[in-house]
This record gives sequence, C-alpha cells and structure tokens, in this order.
Amino acid sequence: MKNQSGLQPKHRFHLWLPNLFEFKGGIQTYSAFFLQAIQNLYPDAEYDIFIKHDKKPSSDFTSVAKTRFHCAGTIPLSLRTPGFAAQLFGQGILQNPDVIISTHLNFTQVAYQLKRLRGIPYWTIAHGVEAWNIDNPKLLNALHHADRILAVSRYTGDRLLKEQNLNPQKVSILPNTFDADKFLPAPKPTYLLERHQLKPEQPIILTVARLSASEQYKGYDQIIRAMPKIRSLIPDVHYIIVGKGDDKFRIEQLITELKLETCVTLAGFVPDTELADYYNLCNLFAMPSKGEGFGIVYLEALACGKPVLGGNQDGAIDALCHGKLGALVNPDDIDQIAENIILILQGTYPNSFIYQPQSLRQMVIDTFGFGQFQKGVAELGYDINFAPRRKVAKTQSFKF
Repeated sequence: MKNQSGLQPKHRFHLWLPNLFEFKGGIQTYSAFFLQAIQNLYPDAEYDIFIKHDKKPSSDFTSVAKTRFHCAGTIPLSLRTPGFAAQLFGQGILQNPDVIISTHLNFTQVAYQLKRLRGIPYWTIAHGVEAWNIDNPKLLNALHHADRILAVSRYTGDRLLKEQNLNPQKVSILPNTFDADKFLPAPKPTYLLERHQLKPEQPIILTVARLSASEQYKGYDQIIRAMPKIRSLIPDVHYIIVGKGDDKFRIEQLITELKLETCVTLAGFVPDTELADYYNLCNLFAMPSKGEGFGIVYLEALACGKPVLGGNQDGAIDALCHGKLGALVNPDDIDQIAENIILILQGTYPNSFIYQPQSLRQMVIDTFGFGQFQKGVAELGYDINFAPRRKVAKTQSFKF
C-alpha cells in the first residue's frame, strides 16, 4: 500500500526537536506542523520524537498510533545538552532509523556521527539567526554532510548558501505555515477595548514578539521611536506590544523618555486563546525587523485580514511576498517607518490590496496555508531515500 506521496510505507523516523509542548516560538510551531504533515503523509511509519526541553508530552496531543515521545526536560539544565546528545546517539545506534529529521541545526553534529557509523541519512531545518554567521567548524561539517537542508524562507536559504558555500542541490525552501482555523477576521473585541481603555474607532498598531534583549532586531523599539511623528498626524493612535521577556525594562525606559506612557501599552504574555483577538483589535500589525528568518506572526495577522508592515532586510520579504501582501520598510529608518504607518492608518497606502481583508486572508492561505505546507513536504518526500544509504537525494524545491 502506498502513502499519499506515492512511496511505499517506510519503517522509522527519528525527529529531533528543541521544544514542542511547553514553549511556543517559531521553531516549535514549525516543528509541530512538520510532524503533523509527515504523519499525514506516512501514517504507517513509526515515529520516535526526541524533545530536548519538554518534560512530558501534552495529554491532548493527537498523532498516529506508532509515535513515541522521549522528553529530556527533566535533565538538569547544566547537563541537558550532553545528556540529550547522548540520548540521540544511543537511541540512533539502537533503533537504526531510516531517516533523522532535526528541526534545529545544532543537533546535526550528532546526526553526522550516526551517519558516519551507521549510514543513517539526516535532514535539518534552517530557520533564521541560528543559521547565519556560523563559525563552529563541527557544525559546518555536519551541515555539509546533511542529505537535505530545509530553509523556512528564500532569504534564509540564500544567506546560508552564500555564507557557508553549501551544495545548492541540498537546500530546499519549505516556508512556515499557520493554523487558518484559529485566525479569522472579526470585529474589535469589546473586552480588549475595555481592558486597555481604548475606543472602537481608535487606530491601533500591534506587535507580537518576545521582548528579549537578544531579539531587539524585532523592531518594536523603532516603532516606539516613530510614535511622536505618527502622533503628530494621528493624535489618538495607540501602540500595543504583546509579549514578555528580559528587554521589558529597557522598553519601559524608552517609553518614559519619549513621554509615551499614555499611548504605548506593554500587554505582556497573552494566552493562545486571546492572540487572534489581539490581531483583530489592531488596525495595523507592524514588526519592522531585521533578523527574522520568516515570521509566522505576519501570516497570522494577514489571516485576520489586517494590513501588515515588515522589514525589507530579512525573511519578512518572503512572508509578505516581496510587498504584495504588505508594506516593506528599511528597519533602520525611523522616518520611513513612521511615514508608512501613517499612510496605512490614513488609508492612503498605494497598495490597495492590504485594505481587502478577505482577499488578504485568501491569498495568505493559498500561499502559506497548511495544505500548501503539506504539499511541499510531500514533494520533498520523494527525496527520502531509505536504501541504499549514503545516496544523496535528488533536488526538489518547494515553489511559492
């Protein structure tokens, strides 16, 4: 019996993930969708899922029957990296899987050792900053010996190829996806207007991002610096940042310094059940970043029918289809950020498509919906070569 990709059912996959259940970030979201897609395509295979930081599987996680989760989150943090590596290596030797798929580049060093000893082919996924400016010789060697590297955006893939001189036949593009059923256009939620003491007609800018000192490239501070100019033409504008992290104190200082306490709100952590409501609360989703590998939040905002602004120096270029789905600005140019936000909020931005909620939603689903994602995994499935081992797979690229 053949599976949906036309291949005979295979034996065993090893998937190596940093997180899956207890933390929601871009890599974790991608990992969950990848697991869902590959299980849909290979329902008769066996899956061993190794997760570095989770302590136990989620009780409500649904998957195919032959799936086993191995969580290393109970290992003390100081010992977790070597402990997890030992687990991956030991189980790889014992179980001898048909293919290893790592959703983080760092795990490929173990995969390379298994390939040397047992000929096990391995894939890995390049997301963003972790794939740029790599100077670890062991990691570089592991990347060069990978059978397939999936990049979440053409920007990430091109940068990886340019910086690391990889074989371009080994690199394919498989963009991020999102859950279209969770993100739908809706009126501004009354409870959020009341919570933040806002009026329904008030123009609201939204950013959803971790406030991490290591992720200041997200661009939320640039929007704060642009607010005085924006307010000069749109006095009642309000900016909300959803997310928590160790950069909060610096941002609060910047808000105070610019006397913006009444028009900038740090909403902090927001549960998943409220995230779509925050997208629907805003008139514009803006994240003029310069270090995003892709940016799933752009897709979620677009699925809610919202105009979106991103940076023109990173993976947002792919997420916004080179400006077709939203505005792309220089993330270092505060005046340009302010001017484009003003145009969008005033309804005069030259790309009128961003003001068509249902059309935006349909295009982002057609381009980046889960159906397209699974189709891309299926196309790449022809690349999986279970025997003979050590044979480099034929190139297949996901087009969008």
